[in-house]
Amino acid sequence: MPKTALITGATSGFGEATAKKFVANGWKVIVTGRRADRLATLVETLGGPTKAHGASFDIRDEAAMNTALDAVPEDFRGVDLLINNAGLALGTAPAPESKLDDWKTMIDTNITALVTMTKRMLPTLMERKGAIINISSTAALYPYMGGNVYGASKAFVKHFSYNLRCDVVGSGVRVTSVEPGLCESEFTLVRTGGNQAAYDALYKGAEAIQPEDIAETLWWVATLPPHININDIELMPVSQTWAGFNIHRKPA
Repeated sequence: MPKTALITGATSGFGEATAKKFVANGWKVIVTGRRADRLATLVETLGGPTKAHGASFDIRDEAAMNTALDAVPEDFRGVDLLINNAGLALGTAPAPESKLDDWKTMIDTNITALVTMTKRMLPTLMERKGAIINISSTAALYPYMGGNVYGASKAFVKHFSYNLRCDVVGSGVRVTSVEPGLCESEFTLVRTGGNQAAYDALYKGAEAIQPEDIAETLWWVATLPPHININDIELMPVSQTWAGFNIHRKPA
């Protein structure tokens, strides 16, 4: 019997590439996302309803999440892997100039929705000795101007992964935090409100990580022998490294 993965935020970027990778290697997938049209197209691309099931809902809406998961067909219910990929950054401004609504949206999406989905799926994953992969970020480790709530939310994801692993020890469930650096995807368009010029400037000449690279990484983590747990994995493109300390200097 093929294994089944539940991938949140699958209508673009990491989630879409990962769904394609897993289905190409014989898994079935439940893919979630807000954009029902994209989700339907993705399901068809993946081979139709025998290989993929689309569950369209806003990840921040717990009731909608539960309704969608309750409606998953019986042959997709045995989930062996949860990939908590849905997440976002909004804005690049420093804290005094940021919008409180943007902060709350990031917290609701990157933290509250992630723990809600995890709690919902944990009994099944424990029963099947499955795995959880949470998508964090290098922003969880290295602060930068404008990172504020986004970086803090991803730090939560990293440490939630660590603490969750402590709590499920002995169950056979594996838990991993994946922390990518500069990756080229819709993420930056969302963060900048659709600013294509900012997107192009960020990635120009950088040879950034691509969604397919992340999909390969998640496949590797998920298919290791079941007695091995990757606690966390940090990735950057070769072109990226750590920034120097920011120093404010008083005018002469």
